[in-house]
Amino acid sequence: MGLFRHKISFATHDPLDDGLGDEIAAEQSEADAFQTLSDTSAEDLASHWSKIIKDVEKDPDWFDFDNE
Repeated sequence: MGLFRHKISFATHDPLDDGLGDEIAAEQSEADAFQTLSDTSAEDLASHWSKIIKDVEKDPDWFDFDNE
């Protein structure tokens, strides 16, 4: 007589099942979304990320490792 007669299995987890997939699809369909990197120039990417960085630096919880 074995101790483990029952086989236990778990359903695989879908990381996009909590609505994340819908959020990603919504962001990808926005007018200013990048479709592919080959469609975007380096200057456009640099400009886009510099705007993001300036916006993040306004956050009171933001810190810079270089200043510590």
